[in-house]
Amino acid sequence: MSPDHLTTPNLGAAAVSAARMGIDLGGTKIEGVVLDSAGEERARRRVQSPRGDYDATIEAIAAMVQNLDRDAGCNVTPGLGIGMPGSLAPGTETVQNANSTWLNGKPFGRDIETALRRPVRLANDANCFTLSEVTDGAAQGARSVFGVILGTGCGGGLVVDGRLIDGPRGIGGEWGHNPLPWADTGEHPGRRCWCGRFGCMETWVSGPALAEDHALATGLYVDAASIAERAARGDGLARASLDRHASRLARGLAHVVNLFDPEIIVLGGGLSKLDYLYAELPRRMAPFVFAAEPFVRVVPPRWGDASGVRGAARLWPVDGGT
Repeated sequence: MSPDHLTTPNLGAAAVSAARMGIDLGGTKIEGVVLDSAGEERARRRVQSPRGDYDATIEAIAAMVQNLDRDAGCNVTPGLGIGMPGSLAPGTETVQNANSTWLNGKPFGRDIETALRRPVRLANDANCFTLSEVTDGAAQGARSVFGVILGTGCGGGLVVDGRLIDGPRGIGGEWGHNPLPWADTGEHPGRRCWCGRFGCMETWVSGPALAEDHALATGLYVDAASIAERAARGDGLARASLDRHASRLARGLAHVVNLFDPEIIVLGGGLSKLDYLYAELPRRMAPFVFAAEPFVRVVPPRWGDASGVRGAARLWPVDGGT
C-alpha cells in the first residue's frame, strides 16, 4: 500500500541510542511515528485504513512498521505501541467496542505480534491521545485530565497523576456510549448507534453526527468542516447546526465533569479544529456542572492529530523495559 503522506526522516540529526515507535489505527487512516529519547520525531508515515478488512489491516501495519524501522536512522526499541479504537476485553484479550467493527472479537495484539515477531502494547486511541497531551502537550502539569476524541467516533481518556485510568473492564473514559444527558423531547430517544443502543453521545457529537444533523435540518449533506465554513460566511442554518452540536457536546462534557472533575479537558480529533468550541463549551457547560465554581478549561491539543500516535509510542519506554 503506497503512503498517502510521508515525512522525511531527520537523518541529519545525530543518532540517538534508542527510540520508540507508535501506530495510531483510525477509521480512515493509519499513522506511524518514531520518537527519539528527547521526544523528537525521527520518521512518520500515513496510509489509508483498509476499511472492513481485518487481514489487510494487519498487513498494512506490518508494512508500515518495516518502513519506519528503515526510515528512522536510529535504533528502535523492539516494542511497538498501538492506539486503536475500542479496547481489549480482559480474559480473552480480544477487541471490544471498536467502531471499526471488523476488529471486534479478534485477537488483534496476538496477530500483530505474530506478523511482526516483536512485542506489542495496545491502548485505546483516546487514552493514547490523552497520555500524549499530559506528557508534553496542552495538559502538561495538570493532575487530572479528560482527553476527548471527536472524529469519526467519540472517545475519551482519563489521566490522574500521569497515569491512565483504564479500569478492570478496559473501558475507562468511554463516555461516547452513554446517552445524551438533559435531553429535550426532540432529542429522545435519538438515533440508533452502531453499538445497537439509541441516543449515544457518539450519535450526537462526532463528525458524521454533526453532518447528519445538519442534513436532517436542511436537506443538504456536507461535512463538519464545510458546515463551519458556511457558518463563518453567515449561513444561519449552518450556525444553527453548530449551536445544536455545541449544546449537546457541552451537556455531555458536563456529565463527565460531575463524575470525574478534571482540571482540564483537551479536545482532539477533526472537530477539535472548530475554534469556536473553546469559548462556547465552558459557558454552556457551567449550568450543568454541580459546583459553586462551574467553569472548566477546555483547550485544543498541542500536537493536533499527531497526539494519538505520539501517545502510542509512549506505551513503551525508550529502553524497551516495562
